[in-house]
Amino acid sequence: MKSIRIPNVEKEISNLVMGSDYFTPDIIDKVSDVLDNFLKIGGNTIDTAYIYAGGKSEEAIGIWMEENKRRDDVIILTKGGHPNQHGPQINKQAIGDELNKSLERLRTNYVELYALHRDDPNVPVGEILEILNEHVEAGRIGAFGGSNWSQERLQEANEYAEKHGLVGFTFSSPNLSLAKAQEPYWAGCVSVDEPMLAWHEQTKLPLFSWSSQARGFFTGRFTPEDRSNADLVRVFYNNENWERYRRAEQLGKEKGVETIQISLAYVLNQSFPAAAIIGPQNEKEMLSCREAAEIKLTEDEIKWLDLRIK
Repeated sequence: MKSIRIPNVEKEISNLVMGSDYFTPDIIDKVSDVLDNFLKIGGNTIDTAYIYAGGKSEEAIGIWMEENKRRDDVIILTKGGHPNQHGPQINKQAIGDELNKSLERLRTNYVELYALHRDDPNVPVGEILEILNEHVEAGRIGAFGGSNWSQERLQEANEYAEKHGLVGFTFSSPNLSLAKAQEPYWAGCVSVDEPMLAWHEQTKLPLFSWSSQARGFFTGRFTPEDRSNADLVRVFYNNENWERYRRAEQLGKEKGVETIQISLAYVLNQSFPAAAIIGPQNEKEMLSCREAAEIKLTEDEIKWLDLRIK
């Protein structure tokens, strides 16, 4: 499996990243099966967050790592700073409290990757960088990035970091998928548009895509006439995305692979380092993702799928 190199992280990061938003200790046998299968296909990076399943996602991962002695076999990406009932949580106290709690749940004293789940544009980037650099220096995190941050804020932050001798953001985690979101799936979420895509192509900043397969849009379970999934209709149903679906289906037939595998290959074959956060729940789905990660797409095929060329 291809991998991505992130500064200050010793191991390379697999370009398939295992999502864990449904993990809980109550289904630890399923969690163990999924994670064991993920490692079998060559994956090594698990995505979680302080808020996932009310914290139970991190707890389940911690149990699995401790009981199976797997901590040294995996890279953990967790996130904090998601708004709560009190509003934005991008401040020193909240970030520190959440990170310490995440480490406790994960039964570890550090995570290789840490991301701020949301931005708070009212907080200066310099203040945020100072907070995160303290945690890097203390060894609690290896590298940090922004989840659902705009490229303008990421650029501003990294310019500030370079000017002041600080560690900057080394990855971004927005939604990137072949189907383009016409509005956020969840409030405050960021999906890659043309300016952000161009920025990543220019800067080569690694990207970790959530909902990389567009919430199942390319599975074949949906049609333009089937409007039973309100969220999918709201976010992805438009003529351009159905044309992207048709092209992915056509290219899949030409290559002898599934439409959904083409959609995943689209994310992984960008001109900049890209990883896809995936959510397979059984061995068959896991193997499908591994096969998709091996598909090579040309630059013209990427542009054709994305309607940038006819």
